[in-house]
Amino acid sequence: MGNSSKDNDSATSADASAGDVQPSNSAVYSEGEKVLAYHGPRIYEAKVQKAEIRKSEWKYFVHYLGWSKNWDEWVGEERLMKHTEENVMKQQALDKKQNVDKNVKSGRSSQGKAKSSTDAKMDKEDVKNNVSKGKKRKHDAGVEKGSGTVEKLVKIQIPATLKKQLVDDWDSVTQQDKLVKLPRSPTVDEILTKYLEYKSKKDGIAPDSIGEILKGIRCYFDKALPMMLLYKKERKQYNDAIVDNVSPSTIYGAEHLLRLFVKLPELLAYVTIEEETLNRLQQKLLDFLKFLQKNQSTFFLSAYDGTKVSEGKVPRRGRVL
Repeated sequence: MGNSSKDNDSATSADASAGDVQPSNSAVYSEGEKVLAYHGPRIYEAKVQKAEIRKSEWKYFVHYLGWSKNWDEWVGEERLMKHTEENVMKQQALDKKQNVDKNVKSGRSSQGKAKSSTDAKMDKEDVKNNVSKGKKRKHDAGVEKGSGTVEKLVKIQIPATLKKQLVDDWDSVTQQDKLVKLPRSPTVDEILTKYLEYKSKKDGIAPDSIGEILKGIRCYFDKALPMMLLYKKERKQYNDAIVDNVSPSTIYGAEHLLRLFVKLPELLAYVTIEEETLNRLQQKLLDFLKFLQKNQSTFFLSAYDGTKVSEGKVPRRGRVL
């Protein structure tokens, strides 16, 4: 998700589709109401823009406050909560549990204290849980009932050598106080371009669908990086590097791109995707991971920068969005 201007709240409710049975009670949430909404394992502030009856149930079109319109979506009542003091405290407790820094969204996080053994253990467990297959809770993976799709988690099987890369990455940053030296070469943008060229050469022509998927990967990377792809010790480096609307995909490389594939199942869990399309998407994402694996020695650093986290600033480069 990324910052965006506020959406127009004046959207009107659409008529119920033909054949739907009108529920006897009115909508729990009204248009323009500020609410709290589950997205994956976290809770975000949102605003209800539309309320409709779909398949005899109230559905709400919400905009996540401070995020791009690309994340706007229809959700059921089970995904929403009233914006009360009690529920805000619940949101804060969940954020703390998920190890989310409250200042990440503003891009002004301060340098944290030295990580305790407990914090280090939490980071390590997070890597293990995300990399291990099938360990996510059903609640995190589910698609809302009545959406017409089967409750199913997007499965991304990360090759064994790349799993080891993730563990080594975690160890270098959180245990050895090392950082990925920025700007990287190749960057995420350059890796995506190389993959498109590789597919064009291999298949004669790269289907438009591949180009769209690569655009999606880039968009997810740029939005997700400051929210969920950085360890605490990397946030000062991020603030130094990403200025003047520079795109993170022109600064960061394969190390952080690989972390995105750990989080993609969580990000895609609430996107309504037909099963056939989902299967094709999983195959294409796996093919891209195999491409990363094939070029692992070229795309990934063999050693991280030993400069202490608190020292120095990152050279600035990259294109402006």
